[in-house]
Amino acid sequence: MISYLLRKLVIFYKFFKIDTPLLVLLILLASFGLLILYSSSGGSLNLVYRQMVHLGLATSVMLVIAQIPPIIMLRFAPILMLLGVFQLILVLFFGSSGGGAQRWLDLGFVRFQPSELMKIIVPMTIAAILSEKTLPPRAFPVITSLITIATVVLLIARQPDLGTSLLIGASGIYVLFFSGFRVMLVKNIWLNLIILSSTLLGSLYFAWNYLLIAYQKRRILTLFNPESDPLGSGYHIIQSKIAIGSGGFTGKGIEKGSQSQLDFVPEQSTDFIFSVLAEELGFLGFLLLIIIYALIIYRCMSLSLRCEDNFSRLLGASLTFVFFTYVFVNIGMVSGLLPVVGIPLPLISYGGSSLMTLMASFGIIMSIHKHKSPRYLQ
Repeated sequence: MISYLLRKLVIFYKFFKIDTPLLVLLILLASFGLLILYSSSGGSLNLVYRQMVHLGLATSVMLVIAQIPPIIMLRFAPILMLLGVFQLILVLFFGSSGGGAQRWLDLGFVRFQPSELMKIIVPMTIAAILSEKTLPPRAFPVITSLITIATVVLLIARQPDLGTSLLIGASGIYVLFFSGFRVMLVKNIWLNLIILSSTLLGSLYFAWNYLLIAYQKRRILTLFNPESDPLGSGYHIIQSKIAIGSGGFTGKGIEKGSQSQLDFVPEQSTDFIFSVLAEELGFLGFLLLIIIYALIIYRCMSLSLRCEDNFSRLLGASLTFVFFTYVFVNIGMVSGLLPVVGIPLPLISYGGSSLMTLMASFGIIMSIHKHKSPRYLQ
């Protein structure tokens, strides 16, 4: 009876499109995150139980998406993009507010953040646009991609949500990068460099004067001198750096960090949870976390590059780099190397929305690896 059940379980497992090494790494990272969350919440199991529910729902989403063939994603990407842009426009006019921002759509029975969905829809759509022709892409699909990215980024920046808008912009640019796109406006390399540099500086000037609002500018300026306002805009960074520095090589031990346990570190269960990890587990804990992240990134890139068609390769590689961007920006932000933006530490920070998006991305990567591409896409 037991052997029969085991055979059925093996058949059932093989039927599902799941990459076992990636799944094991994600479970390991999530378990590590629950331990840090337990400590950051002062030993409260309530927050841990809620995060376990989030993980269960997000894993279910990942498993469902992993069963969807990439060809379906390719065909429906433009429709999803139109629906996503429509939702972002609705947010600007009818969205519900919270924390000084208007980012949510409240349908009565559910309240959700459309910008989270765009973290997947944008790279999927750009990959669909660029994969229609041979790579590297020609001018028209590149211009179409840039207009699409800029439209979404501007709509989200108006909410305002600087961190998410930059992350989504990066996700689209990653697809262009992996497509082999080269910016050559003129044949002369130096003149081309001057034009691109001038365009970049002009874009930064426009963003600083017309897009960024007061508190966003203050966050950027605080990066260079947080001590200028130690009890205001610089408080987060100062306390976080103290916590990270006091951890040393081995850390103070779980639930023994003075900065975290005495609530000096703000948002210590969400955006600033890395400072809790660094204080209580030290450099060794940081090293373990980075190793797990590196293995996940390596596995995802390996699966993406093995794909047979351009759409799958571009989508998988860009989603992997989005995951890397999450890690890089959060650790850089908490360490005082980057401005403070609302980017959580993947599978470590408490929360449900970003976790759903991340696990959905891993589901897509599993899907493009396990499903064979149609011959006309190869």
